[in-house]
Amino acid sequence: MGNAYLGGQLRRLRENHAMTQAALARAVGISPSYLNQMERNQRPLTMRVLSRLDALFGSEARPLHDQGGDGRLVARMRAALADLDGPVSLRELHELADNSPTIARNIVELRRRLRLATERASLLAEQVSGQPGQPVAPTAFEAVRDYFYTHRNHIDDLDRAAEPLGEALPVRHRDERLAARLAERHKVKLQTGTDSNVLRRYDPRTATLHLSPHLSPGQRAFQIGTQLALLEASDIIEALCAGSGLSDGDLPLLRIGLANYYAGALIMPYRRFLAAAEETRYDIELLAQYFGVGFETACHRLSTLQRQGEEGVPFFFIRVDRAGNISKRQSATDFHFSRFGGSCPLWTIYDAFSRPAEVLTQLAEMPDGRRYMWIARTVTHGKPGFGAAAKHFAIALGCDVIHAERLVYAKALDLRTPEAATPIGPGCRLCDRPACPQRAFPMVGQPLAAQPSRSDFAPYSSPAPAGAGS
Repeated sequence: MGNAYLGGQLRRLRENHAMTQAALARAVGISPSYLNQMERNQRPLTMRVLSRLDALFGSEARPLHDQGGDGRLVARMRAALADLDGPVSLRELHELADNSPTIARNIVELRRRLRLATERASLLAEQVSGQPGQPVAPTAFEAVRDYFYTHRNHIDDLDRAAEPLGEALPVRHRDERLAARLAERHKVKLQTGTDSNVLRRYDPRTATLHLSPHLSPGQRAFQIGTQLALLEASDIIEALCAGSGLSDGDLPLLRIGLANYYAGALIMPYRRFLAAAEETRYDIELLAQYFGVGFETACHRLSTLQRQGEEGVPFFFIRVDRAGNISKRQSATDFHFSRFGGSCPLWTIYDAFSRPAEVLTQLAEMPDGRRYMWIARTVTHGKPGFGAAAKHFAIALGCDVIHAERLVYAKALDLRTPEAATPIGPGCRLCDRPACPQRAFPMVGQPLAAQPSRSDFAPYSSPAPAGAGS
């Protein structure tokens, strides 16, 4: 973790137990004045003090392990303020996220609105000038993605609602059992459709659920589970939508996202899945085989295991295509997924495309010194058959290095040698590594004189000397 300024959280923890500063200082073996300075963010919370707080308060001290308060919020603020004049120190961002989180979230929201307004203004200017313009991308997808990100990718009400039925289902012939429940309880017929491009389509007039003919049994169970969610968990879903704060235009997509979450919890019930994950040391391929799901689905479920008191490893989950477009981004903790300027090419998720279907591992270090373990592999979506179109993605699952030894993949990595970690960043425009060999753009807001002198940033590259390699 390193040293972090967590005065607000430390003070709230003390006040929740009705302890005076003198009493808490005595309990952890420090002076009251030192504790007072930590609560006022004049001194950082050290690992030695944190370990004593763990022994004293147990799981209630877990939020203090999140370096710098709400690290997710800090990362989003850093991205929002990156293109402004004058650097903002990480300490200032940590203090704002810890002591004034509402203000911090408003800063992020204002930056999002400014970006959207700028895109619309650019489009309007192109239309007025007669130049062809690109339509502004819809924001519903981002809004729903941010909803799950804000909830740390765990929706406890849906998880608990799906668990009883999920525990009662066998893995084999699970899709048949769910289809029978759909017919008996809801009078919904199941029909294999002829349009292989549509995974699931429900016709309310005939009460018929049409499924693609190319789905595996696990995929069929997931799609039937999604429809069951809309029928049996509709009250919970509607209550979550009402409290989401999203616009009416975003709610249809949110309902589908919540129904998909329910389906995942149904075919991979929480306690059974967590127990299997711990037993296999989070071996993704074994979990996928046992629960009859794909590699991507197992990764996604692993990123949701954050039930209070029964937490699994807090993972980040991401899916990208060859061009670096992020189509899925979920996190149970505070890793910063870049939204501006692309991601880091040194990240192992991009190596996965050159080694299809092979599980790759990486120990990576961010510019702030925090280290993460990553597992990456490619997946392919699309209907079978010669000449049929297919979509190729790379999936990555990551966690803080402090959890790495719980994973089977740690056997291939040297977790203790600092030099063994690959230095990566949140994307060139936000990364302050001055000597990165893969830097594509200068860091936003950094003075030009401070940028490395490299021909990569010139309008045209100089020709190679005679005899040089290509």
